[in-house]
Order: sequence, then structure tokens, then C-alpha cells
Amino acid sequence: MRSPLAKKDSENRRYLNILTAEGIPATVFGTLIGGQFLTGYLMYLGASSSQIGLVLAIPTLANVLQIPFASVSHKLHRKWGFVTLASLHRLCWTATGFIPFFFPRELWLPIYLALYTLAFIANATSGMMWTSLVGDMVLPQVRARYMGFRNMLLNAIGSVTLFAGGQILDRYPGGQGYHVLFVIILVMMSLNILMFTTYPNLPLEKSTKTGLASMLRLPLQDRSFMRASIFLSAWLLLQGMVVPLYAFIMLNNLGLSQGRVSAMTIIQTLAMVASFYIWGQLNARYSNKQLLFWTLPIIAASCLSWGLLSVLPVLPVLMLVHVLIGFGVGGFNQLVFNFIIGDTPKSERPMFIAVYSAITGIAGFIGPIVGGWVFEELKGSPAWLQTYGVALILGAVLMTLVWTLARKALR
Repeated sequence: MRSPLAKKDSENRRYLNILTAEGIPATVFGTLIGGQFLTGYLMYLGASSSQIGLVLAIPTLANVLQIPFASVSHKLHRKWGFVTLASLHRLCWTATGFIPFFFPRELWLPIYLALYTLAFIANATSGMMWTSLVGDMVLPQVRARYMGFRNMLLNAIGSVTLFAGGQILDRYPGGQGYHVLFVIILVMMSLNILMFTTYPNLPLEKSTKTGLASMLRLPLQDRSFMRASIFLSAWLLLQGMVVPLYAFIMLNNLGLSQGRVSAMTIIQTLAMVASFYIWGQLNARYSNKQLLFWTLPIIAASCLSWGLLSVLPVLPVLMLVHVLIGFGVGGFNQLVFNFIIGDTPKSERPMFIAVYSAITGIAGFIGPIVGGWVFEELKGSPAWLQTYGVALILGAVLMTLVWTLARKALR
């Protein structure tokens, strides 16, 4: 007869295998429908830089809905609630690929915005349930190393997907290339939804509080948590004014092809792959907040590196920019995830996740919109200002924040 410890170890390994396997179609799906391909598809639909900024901002604003949802989430079936909402996200986003077949051109962008908004409302609420579920599936003692391994593997797959997607768009220019991509996206969406159903139905530790106000009071009264969350939201606002628009700058201002932009994004993803392993190893020895601090100057340096376009050739500079942003943002995202599921009380985790996501979501919504508006207003200004001036200025602001407020916020 197997011992309880052996049985538990076997179950935990099965959970990790499920998480890894489910992430593969999710990564191919997200890579081909988001990032630079999202920017390119929006440009194909006729979007301006300000409209692209609005679209890029919607996912983070939708996170605000996590707060009211967190107060009732413990009453829902956690697994099937997650499966339903995550599937709705995939279905609505995939449906945007069929807009040119069914609607006149003047309705392409409004229909896209409606479907995209619904998709990310579902994603925001399912994401909170997924984070809570993963927190129970992955044991604390292996969490840092496992998440580093998982992120490393999935981003390696994402690199291959980026290259293939860029090649498809270069070989089939215009709408034809996106039609091919959306066929692949449809297949990956179907596989991903099927694999959602393999998640375990783990019991949820109920909150010790009842009612939205009492549940919300706990994270709001946690000074360390709130200090870090408010600082990170300000950081993400400034970062969001330029980093999400890297692809737009390369496609629109520098005139690079989708293939070249894909190559840069692959370099960024490979840097992320390396970063996940390195940050994961370090996280086994140092705290989440301590390491989170050291990702910030790397992100700021990526923005500052755009200024090298004034003295160096384009491609080497872009390679440096994307290596830095990949290594910095990869570590940032991994450590923030570990922070909100590892440094918060288990029974109250949904509301802590919701509060963090709401605060940073508002900032993340404002950043790309302001960034898109700035690039729109700069039309007709000197080329250097449009190409690297904005990134250079924001990089300087971010680096100043690193050596002033960041140390106190992430103590």
C-alpha cells in the first residue's frame, strides 16, 4: 500500500505536468494573437497609434473587475468557474480573426473592440481564479524553481512560434497572412480549452471574512503590500507609455518588416527564457521583493538604450533594447506572480490578487493610452523624437525612480 506522502508527491507531480502541458497551446495561441501580431493586425484593420494604445490598455483596466468578483468567487466552483471564463476569453479573442469576413470595413475596429473587451473581462476574472488554483497546485518549496522552469520552456516555444508567425506574414502579405494565423489560433484555442478540463478540483480555503467591505479591508490595511502595489502601479503606468508600443515604433517609424520585428521579439523572448531560469534560481535564496527591485533598473536601461540610435546602427541597438526588456520584464512578471501568491495569506489570496490587479490595472490602462496619444501628437515633429526621444525621456524618469522611491517601496 502506498504511503500518504508518496501519494501526495505523485499528485503534485501530476499537477505540475498538467500546468506544463496546458501552457503549450496557450503559449502558441497567445503569441500568434497578441504582441507584435496584435499590433500588425490592428494596423491591417486600420487602427491609428492612439487606437492601438487603447486596445493594449483594455486588459489591464478589466482587472479592476477582480475586486467585486473576488468577494463572490469563494461561492463559485473554482475549477469550472475558471474553465468557463477562460474558455470565453479564448473564444471571443479568436472570433476577432473572422471580422473581415462578416462586417464592412467601417465596423472592423468597433467590432474588434467589443469582442476584445469581452474577452479580457473574462480573462481578468478567470486569471484571478487561475492564480489562486495554481497557488494550491504548486507547493511553496518548489514554486520558485518550477515556475522558472515552466516559464523558460513556454517562452522557448513562444520564440519558435514568433519566428514561424513572422515568416507566414512575410510570405503572405496583407490579410492573407492573418487568415493563415487565425486558422492555427483556432486549433490552439480548441486544444487549450480541452486541456483546461484536466485541472484538478482542489478545495478552496474560504475567507475568514464575509462581505466585500470586510474582505477588502485586509489588503488595504497591509501597509507593506499596499506600499509595494502603489509603487509598482506608478512604475507600470510609465513603462506602459512606451514598452507596449515598441512594435509600433519598429513597424511604423523605423519601417521594419514583420519578419525583422519577429526576430527582435524572438531575441526578447530568448532573453526572457534565460531570465526565468536565473531569477528562479535566485528566488530560492532571496526574497521576492528584493529581486523585484533589481529587475527595475534593467527595464529602465532598455528604454534608455533607444537613445543609442543617434550614434549606432539600428539593428544592434534594437537587439540590446530587446535583450534588456526581455530579461527585466521576464523577471518582473515572474517575481510579481510569486509575490502575490507567496507573500499573501492563503485564505484571503483572491482579494489580495484582486486589489493588486485593480491598482496596477488602472495604471496599466492609462499608460498605453497616454503613450499612443503622445505618438499621435508627435506626428510632424523631428524624426529622432518620434523614434527614440520618448523612450529615452521615460527611461531617465524610470531610472530616477529606481534610486529614489523603489528602495523604500520594496523593502
